[in-house]
Amino acid sequence: MNVTLWVVAALLALVFLGAGAVKLAQSKEKLLASPSMGWAEDFSPGVIKTIGLLEALGAIGLILPAAVDIAPALVPLAASGLALIMFGAAITHGRRGEAQSAAVNTVLLALTVFVAWGRFGPHSF
Repeated sequence: MNVTLWVVAALLALVFLGAGAVKLAQSKEKLLASPSMGWAEDFSPGVIKTIGLLEALGAIGLILPAAVDIAPALVPLAASGLALIMFGAAITHGRRGEAQSAAVNTVLLALTVFVAWGRFGPHSF
């Protein structure tokens, strides 16, 4: 189970680091040009950058604390924070009628909850 948690955490870290980097690096106008980023019209540029920063920090928090064995208790906290972001994202996409994006957010939510459960509970560091 430990290996599974590491693999899931690593995949989530890649996804969230990439998603966060895109939100941090691109302007709101450029994000809106992408068909999957229509949600950005509902948020200010500052909020979009904040979401990107939180996703990037969460990605780092899924791996780095456990990898260097410094404050590994941050791993389930990072997973929990990312779960909250995905919960909000699923609600946002659901309200906008973007079922495919809401489904992706729900899968990511389930995976982050799985990592949080495993690292808070039976497979903590």
